[in-house]
Amino acid sequence: MNNRTPAPGLCQSGLSPTTSFRFSTDDVPLPDRRSWLREVIGREYTHVDITPPVDGKLFNEMTIYPWQNLQLSKINSNSITLQRLPHEPESISQDAYFAVILLAGQYHLQQNGREVFLQAGDISLYDATLPHRIECPDAFSKLLISIPRSTLRDRVGGIEQCTALHIPGQIGIGAITANFIRSAAVQTGTIDAQDFSALAEYALDLLTMAITAVRPANFNLSRSRVILLNRIKDFVEHHLADSTLDAAMVSDGVGLSVRYLNDLFNDEDTSLVRYIWQRRLEHCALDMRAEVHIGHSLTDIALRWGFNDMSHFSRSFKSRFGCPPRDYRQYALCPDKR
Repeated sequence: MNNRTPAPGLCQSGLSPTTSFRFSTDDVPLPDRRSWLREVIGREYTHVDITPPVDGKLFNEMTIYPWQNLQLSKINSNSITLQRLPHEPESISQDAYFAVILLAGQYHLQQNGREVFLQAGDISLYDATLPHRIECPDAFSKLLISIPRSTLRDRVGGIEQCTALHIPGQIGIGAITANFIRSAAVQTGTIDAQDFSALAEYALDLLTMAITAVRPANFNLSRSRVILLNRIKDFVEHHLADSTLDAAMVSDGVGLSVRYLNDLFNDEDTSLVRYIWQRRLEHCALDMRAEVHIGHSLTDIALRWGFNDMSHFSRSFKSRFGCPPRDYRQYALCPDKR
C-alpha cells in the first residue's frame, strides 16, 4: 500500500464524515509484514527499525485522522520494538513532535538520555527526528498526536528538554488532556468533520499545558523570551546560506546584544554559534537526501550552506550525524545498503 487510501466514512447519516486513512498488517502476507510496516511508519511518521514479536506474528493497525495542522492516530499492535538509530538519515514525512497517550498495555520510551514507563492513560512526548527507542512487551493500543515542530516550539520554551518525560494521566492537567483527546478519538464516528477539526486547537492547548507542567524548572521561560528566541531563529534561518553570518550579524539584524542573544540560547542549553552550525548541518543533510541534488557534490552543498572549510564541515557533520558526509549520502540515497 504505497498511497493513502481513505477509510470508509464513519459519521452518522446526515453528517459530513471525518476523513481517515487505515493501514493494517492484516492486509499483508505474514512474510512481508515487517518490511511493509517499516515502509508505512517511515512514510507516515519517521524511519525506524522494527523488531517483531518472538513468534513472528506481527500485527499493527493504524487509523490516521488529519486534524487541522495536527494528525491524530489510533494505533493497535501486538508486542513490538521500534528504534531510530543515530546513523539513520533524517528522511521523514513529518518534522514533528509526537505526543503519546497510552490506552492499554505497557510502553517504554527512551530519548535524549531519559526514559519513561507509561501505564494506561499516561502521556509522553518524543522528537521524531532524533534517535529514540520504543519497547512494548505485550499487546498495546495508543493515540499518537503529530505536532509540527514549529507549532510546539512557539508554544513551549525549552521544548527540546521535554521529551521522554512522564505526564500522569490519572490526575491533574494530564488527566484532563488524556480524557479530552481520548473522547475526541472515540467520537470521530458521531460528530461532523468540521466539529472534529475545531477540537484540534483545544487539544493543542491542553497538551501545551500538560507538557509545561512537567518541563524542567530551569526552562520556565517567559512568553517574551520565547518570542524573542523564535525571532532570532527565524533571522538565522533566512541567512544561513550567507557564509558571513555570525553573532555580530545576528545582533545587528535583531537589535539585541550578543551577550543577550547567548543568554537566550542558554535557556536551550546551547549558544548562538552552535545553533547556527547545527542548522547549517541539518540543511546540508537535507540536501544530501534530496534527489534534486544528486548531481551536486558534497562541496557544492557545504558551500551553499555557509561552510568554507571542508575539513571542518566533515568533522562537524560526523560529530552531528555519526558518520562522514559521503557515507551518510550513500546510505540516504541507497537505504537497502544496510
